[in-house]
Amino acid sequence: MRQLIGLVRKALLRVFGSCMRPWHNLRTRWLLYVNGVECGPRLSSLGVPDIRVARGNHRQRVACRIGRDCSLRNGRHGFLESIRPCLISVDRDGVLRIGDRTGLSKTVIVCTHEITLGNDVKIGSGAHIIDTDFHSLDPDVRRGGDDLHSRKSAPVNIGNNVFIGAGAYILKGVTIGDNAVIGARAVVTHSVPAGEIWAGNPARCIRKADGGRPDRPLANNPSALA
Repeated sequence: MRQLIGLVRKALLRVFGSCMRPWHNLRTRWLLYVNGVECGPRLSSLGVPDIRVARGNHRQRVACRIGRDCSLRNGRHGFLESIRPCLISVDRDGVLRIGDRTGLSKTVIVCTHEITLGNDVKIGSGAHIIDTDFHSLDPDVRRGGDDLHSRKSAPVNIGNNVFIGAGAYILKGVTIGDNAVIGARAVVTHSVPAGEIWAGNPARCIRKADGGRPDRPLANNPSALA
């Protein structure tokens, strides 16, 4: 009986989401517009994301661009139970570029310097892409008023056709090559070559995306992606 109730609930949510999608798309487009985001055609949004783009960008006239045919899943409309929407935050000196046909599911993107997502990127529920430490790593600086000014930031570059699993963290200075896969809840602190599968904390290569053996030793837990 409990399984039946769960199936009925999911079916009703799907029907409700389909009916509300035009309204969600309209609200999302409006949020992007008032935040100065350039967005390509055919954006699809289930639920409404949280968009925070600071005004007065010194580096680019348009601080955030989203490509064509992109999709957003927010709140209860994702596959995992959560009420959290996608969060796209771009600081005053940040530049965020999201390529075509990219899918975000309850994804958190915090851009203080530069983040680039290629085309056909798929990002699982609750993944975080962050290009800053938020605070200084020096304990003395953190106690003072220069904490935020002393934080370190570095560009994040994610290539084409990359799949990032649910709950993964992509940290500052990381480049992920084309066709790479990042396992669920992985913490990526180093750049990932193209065509490799990385998992774990800290993330390491566990195998080639085409099933081949990696050039470097396997991680301690090769089943981390399963």
